Amino acid sequence: MSYALTVKSQVTVPKVIRQHLHVEPGQLVDYEPLPDGSVRMFAVREPVTKNPFAKFIGTGVSGMTTEEILNETRGKGWNK
Repeated sequence: MSYALTVKSQVTVPKVIRQHLHVEPGQLVDYEPLPDGSVRMFAVREPVTKNPFAKFIGTGVSGMTTEEILNETRGKGWNK
């Protein structure tokens, strides 16, 4: 089957190909040009070791020291 490029040089990835690659909307795909003139398309997979909490790193309350935060959440004298 052939598919035409849009005026923006885009093409829709057919459903059967998306299912074969196990990709969903928003997921990254990559392309690799091969010596024979063809192109390999593949799903970009995140490494299994990726920290699921990485997006939260550095999002704590700013302007407070750790001591102040612990006093506020645990109460004064928590470390005595």
